[in-house]
Amino acid sequence: MCVALLLTSVFPFAAQAQKTEYSSLSDAIFASGRLGGKRGPASVNWINGGQKYSYIAGQEVPTMEPATLKDELLFTKTGLAFPNTKKPFDYESFQFSHDFKNLVFKSDFRPIYRKSGIADYYVYNLQTKQLKSAAKDARTAELSPDGKKVGIERKGNMFVYDFATGKEKQLTNDATGENAIFNGHYDWVYEEEFGQPQAWNWSPDNKYIAYWQFDERKVPNFEMTNFEGHHSETVNFHVPLVGDENAKVKIGVADVTTGKKVWFKPDETGDFYIPRIYWTSTPNVLAVMTLNREQNHMKLYFFNVKTGEHHVVLDEQNKTWVAIFDFYTDVNDMVYFPKDSKEFFWVSDRSGYYHIYRYSYDGKLINQVTKGDWDLIKVNGINPKTQSIYYLSAESSGLAQELYSIKFDGTGKKKLSDVDGKHNINMSPDTKYYIDSYSNIKTPTHVGLYDDNGKQLKMLEDNAAVSAFVKTHAYSAPELFKVKTSDGVTLDAYMIKPFDFDQSKKYPVVFTVYGGPESHSIYNSFSANGWQQWLAQNGYIVVDVNNRGISNYGSKFLKIGYKQLGKYESRDFAETALYLNILPFVDKGNMAIMGTSYGGYATLYTLLTYPGVFKAGMANSAVTDWRLYDNIYTERYMGLAQENKTGYDASSTMPLAKNLQDHLLYIHSMSDDNVHPANTMQMLTAFAEAGKDVDLRIYPKGAHGAAYDLSSYVLIQTLNFQYLEKYLKGKNDLPNINAVKK
Repeated sequence: MCVALLLTSVFPFAAQAQKTEYSSLSDAIFASGRLGGKRGPASVNWINGGQKYSYIAGQEVPTMEPATLKDELLFTKTGLAFPNTKKPFDYESFQFSHDFKNLVFKSDFRPIYRKSGIADYYVYNLQTKQLKSAAKDARTAELSPDGKKVGIERKGNMFVYDFATGKEKQLTNDATGENAIFNGHYDWVYEEEFGQPQAWNWSPDNKYIAYWQFDERKVPNFEMTNFEGHHSETVNFHVPLVGDENAKVKIGVADVTTGKKVWFKPDETGDFYIPRIYWTSTPNVLAVMTLNREQNHMKLYFFNVKTGEHHVVLDEQNKTWVAIFDFYTDVNDMVYFPKDSKEFFWVSDRSGYYHIYRYSYDGKLINQVTKGDWDLIKVNGINPKTQSIYYLSAESSGLAQELYSIKFDGTGKKKLSDVDGKHNINMSPDTKYYIDSYSNIKTPTHVGLYDDNGKQLKMLEDNAAVSAFVKTHAYSAPELFKVKTSDGVTLDAYMIKPFDFDQSKKYPVVFTVYGGPESHSIYNSFSANGWQQWLAQNGYIVVDVNNRGISNYGSKFLKIGYKQLGKYESRDFAETALYLNILPFVDKGNMAIMGTSYGGYATLYTLLTYPGVFKAGMANSAVTDWRLYDNIYTERYMGLAQENKTGYDASSTMPLAKNLQDHLLYIHSMSDDNVHPANTMQMLTAFAEAGKDVDLRIYPKGAHGAAYDLSSYVLIQTLNFQYLEKYLKGKNDLPNINAVKK
C-alpha cells in the first residue's frame, strides 16, 4: 500500500514553558468548558419578524433590538409561582406565540427518546403578567398562530384547549396505546432518524392541525432490562431493524372547530415513509413528502385539506439516497416554503454537489440558484421581498462553513463572512439581521450581531477569557495537514501535538474517530476538547481525519461508501496511520484508535480489516452488523438487505473476529436503545469462537455512549487513558483506578 505525503506546512510549535498543566483527567475534562467559552445569547427567539430577539439570562428573558442595540427585560420568573401554588416557577424551555403576546413554557420535562418526552405546559401573558396552566402530562403543546388556542398531544391523541371557553376539546379518539396506534408523535425510528420530536403542525390560518398517525402493531418488539431496582424490569418498545416491517403511517388533517378529519392518500405502493409536511402559502394546501423504503425516490405532493385532492409537484430520484435533513449540521429541511410566496426551494446533489433549486408552485423548475464544485451546507434565510437567499457553504474549503447571500436568479453572490473558519448562523425571519458564532484554529468562539450586508453591529462575545486561559495554561492547537491515499484521494486531517513537543523524540499516536456517513469531523475551528488536551499533556499525538463518506467534499466523496460501509473509512484511517509512520517524531509501533457509536464501529472494523496497524483500540457502543441496526438509517446507506447481501456481509465485523491481533477495550451499556446490546453480545460470541480475548466493560445504567453522568464519563475516560498507558507506553505499574484523583 503506497501513501503519498503532502507536507503543506512546517508544523509550528509554541513553547509551553511555565504554563499551568492539568492536575488530573477530570481537571482537563472541566477545562473543555473553559476552552469552549461563552456561546453568546442562549435560546434565541426572533420577535416580530426580526425587529428584536429574546434570550435567556439566568432567571430572566431579556430582548435585544438590533436597530438600536437596546436591551430590555421581557420576563423574569423571580417571584412567580406555579398556578394555584406557592411553588417557585421553573421551566426547561419556552416558545413565543405567533403574535408575540404570550410565552409558552415547558416544565417538568420527563424524557422518552432522544428528543421527546412528557411535560407540563404553561402560558404567560406578557401584558397581564398572568401564568396559566395550558396542558398537563403532554408530549407536545403549541399555541395556535393567533394565540387563542393550544394544540396538545397526549397519550397518542390530539386535543385543543380554547382560552376563551376554558375548555379542552379532543380532536382524535382512535389511539389504542403507545405500542399500537397513536397520533401526533413519532415512533422511535422516525424521531431518531428523521430528526423531529413533534409530529403535528398548526395551519397558518388557525383552522387546522395536520398530524401523523402511526400503527406499529406489526413492528418487532425491542426489550431492554433495567437492573436498578430490587427486581429487574423490562422496558419494551418497537424498533424496526433492517428488513423488519415498518409502522403504517398516514397524515390526517383535523378541523379544530368541527373536528372533521381528512386523510392524505398518496399514490404510493409498497412500503414508504412520510418524513416531512409543510403548510404552503396557498390556503388549505399542505405539502406532504413521501420517500420510498430505499430512500432514493422522493415525491413532494400538494394536498388540499378540504377536498383531499392531491398531485405531485416535485419528483426527485437518486442512484444512492435523497437527503431530506442532516443531523450533524443541524439542517432540519432540504425544502423551503417562504411565507407569502408562490415559489419553493429544494436542495439537491443532482449535479454532484448540494445546491439550491427554485421551483414554482406548479412544479416547474425556474432555475438553479447556486452552482459550482462545492457543497451548500445550510439555507439560513429566504427573503421573497428582496429575492435573496442566505446560506452556509464549503465553497472556500471542505474545512470551512461560511455565510453567503445570493439572488433567487443566481446572480449577485456575496460572501458575508469576513473571518475564515466555521460559522454558525441564527438569522431573523425577515433576514435583516443575524447572529454569527464563529471560530478558527487560532481564534476561540466569537459571537457577533450583524446586518444583512455582513456589517457587524455589535460583538456580543469575544471570549477574551478563553484567550487569557490559553496564555496561562498549557494548550496545543490542532495543526492541519493533508494525506493522499494510495488511490489518489486527498484527505484533510489534523494532529494535536504534546505540550512539550520535541522534534527529536518519538511519540505514540491516538486516532479519535467517528467517520459516519454525512457527518463531518474536522473544521478550521477552535479546539475545546479537554480529553485531547489531556492526551497531549501526557505525551500523545492526537489525530483525526475527514475520511471518505463525510460531507462537504461533493457527492462522489460523500457517497463512495454506499452499500459498503466500513470499507473506505477503515482504509483512510489505516492509510493516514501509514503516512504518520514515516514522520520522524512518530512512534510507529505504538498507535491506537478509538471512537463511540459509528466511531466504535469504525474502530472495530479498522482493527479487524487492517490488523497490526494499530496496537490498541477502544470501541464504545459499536454496531457490529448493520442488520442489527434500525432500518431507516441503515437502509439509507446500505440499501435493502435482500438486495445487498454481499455488502451487508462485508460490512459486518463478526466474520472478521479471527483477524484480531491488537488489544481491544470494548465498552457498551445494557440500556442502549440506539445501538442495541445484541451487537456486543453477538460480537463477543464471534470473538470467543475465534479464540480471541477482549477487555470488556458493561455499564447497565448508561444509555448510548455508556456514560450516564459526569462520574461515569470520567471513569470511562480514565479506563481509556490507562489502556493507552499500558499498551502504547508499556506501563504495567499503573495506579489503582479507584485511588486515582478524579
